[in-house]
Amino acid sequence: MEWIIELLRDHPELAIFLTLALGFWIGKIKVGSFSLGVVTSVLLVGVLIGQLDIQVGGPLKSVFFLLFLFAIGYKVGPQFFRGLKKDGLPQVYFAVLMCVSCLLVTWLLAKMMGYNAGEAAGLLSGAQTISAVIGVAGDTIQNLDISKTAQQNMINIIPVAYAVTYIFGTAGSAWILGSLGPRMLGGLDKVKQACRELEGKMGGNDKADEPGFMNADRPVVFRAYEVENSWFEDGKTVAQLEAYLLQQGKRLFVERVRQDKNIINDVSADLVLKHGDEVVLSGRREFVIGEEGWIGEEVIDNDLLNFPVEVLPVLISKKNFEGQTLGDIRSQKFMHGVSVKSITRSGVNIPVLAGTTIDAGDTVELVGLSREVELAAHQLGVPDRATNVTDMIFVGIGILLGGIVGALAVRIGGIPISLSTSGGALIAGLVFGWLRSRHPNYGKIPEASLWILNNVGLNMFIAVVGISAGPSFVKGFSEIGPMMFVIGAIATAIPLFIGLLLAKYVFKFHPALALGCCAGARTTTAALGAIEESVGSETPALGYTITYAIGNTLLIIWGVVIVLLCS
Repeated sequence: MEWIIELLRDHPELAIFLTLALGFWIGKIKVGSFSLGVVTSVLLVGVLIGQLDIQVGGPLKSVFFLLFLFAIGYKVGPQFFRGLKKDGLPQVYFAVLMCVSCLLVTWLLAKMMGYNAGEAAGLLSGAQTISAVIGVAGDTIQNLDISKTAQQNMINIIPVAYAVTYIFGTAGSAWILGSLGPRMLGGLDKVKQACRELEGKMGGNDKADEPGFMNADRPVVFRAYEVENSWFEDGKTVAQLEAYLLQQGKRLFVERVRQDKNIINDVSADLVLKHGDEVVLSGRREFVIGEEGWIGEEVIDNDLLNFPVEVLPVLISKKNFEGQTLGDIRSQKFMHGVSVKSITRSGVNIPVLAGTTIDAGDTVELVGLSREVELAAHQLGVPDRATNVTDMIFVGIGILLGGIVGALAVRIGGIPISLSTSGGALIAGLVFGWLRSRHPNYGKIPEASLWILNNVGLNMFIAVVGISAGPSFVKGFSEIGPMMFVIGAIATAIPLFIGLLLAKYVFKFHPALALGCCAGARTTTAALGAIEESVGSETPALGYTITYAIGNTLLIIWGVVIVLLCS
């Protein structure tokens, strides 16, 4: 054991990876529906390993934190600037007011309890579940005109206060918005009914059943049938068959035909179908299966069904389709034979409904024959095919420019005020993420790479924070006591109740959007999941994305503000 301890002291990089491994493992353990979460687990494991008095030097912590902040900005950048447009402004105003309430409530509670800048920053970080405040506040404290010892004491107490308040910050937010929120908005049954009505309104009576308007768990399939129905006795063209099916509320496509023992790959609209032909239909599973008794018996024809079908993510960038509904896009001629499987916005899946508005920067997953999907993809934007290559020139320049801007300081009353390099990296991520949505031919960061930058970047930073704070953590915990947990719960709950009241009485949002906006402004994805489970609908996600982008930005910047208010 002594040898292992000495090894970790001599090679602190090994202690960091040990912290990550144990933290990620513990963070995935659930007791019922409760778990500590990865970030809190990594912090606590780091604190435990930090008891071995391991010194982690160099800029490692800052490097990974800057990568994390840039990734956060990159992901939400399109929605951040999208919210500044006229139709998004109500949600922006709501998010700003809710974030201000988070700051003011936390600051007032900190003043009432006599907390110093470090304790207040930790309270803000944990109660509002915004882990990045740990780093931003720490950078700001280092610029205060106080002794190095006082600075370090404040920085060391931040993760202590964060750990104490984060558990209720996460679980409490999910409980309040998932359980109490619907009651405050008129009752759970009423909110469920409102969500169903919104889904019906967005789906549209004539389009709700199209295969392009479906949940991601209702897949598109391709099946072959032999033409036997008497309706085809005089011969019917492919266009007539598809039009007839559409009249029945079923948008299905003829993809391939076997006729006189020959397979026709490029099916034209005027191709005449007759008895004995075999046709391949594509569409939503239940519609394709439902045609068996009408067209004829299903056939298993390996040669006929052996053709490439592509599932292609497309980054929406063409301006003429920005702001249009999915129903409008789905009616375009180039979308013939193409179904929409899912829509992702700022990393969040949103409902695939006819009335869903498509924004620049959205990723729409198309399904169909390769030639049809390829045509649709280039009409809508740029194919976002899987790749393992990250544009590191884009990332490096972005963080450099953001860091330079963030490092610029203005002195007010002798106190240097700046965004810090971390705040600058966040702003650069917002701008560069927006630029990527407008000019998608450069600046590509694959989803897997974005996950690494986001999760590993943050948790590597948190691991170093925990290890460094380990020796003073126990002492700090005994100083702030269990009262910090109570104060944290209050700091979590009050802004959420304020947000629900604002959404209902001031902004008069639809109940689904009200719940989604509250979760987004507080950047708590766990709460969004709890809301969707409670109301049985994905529609709250429509209010999550813009407010999430604004909340992520403001709450991180509040890390600077809370330190200055309490210094």
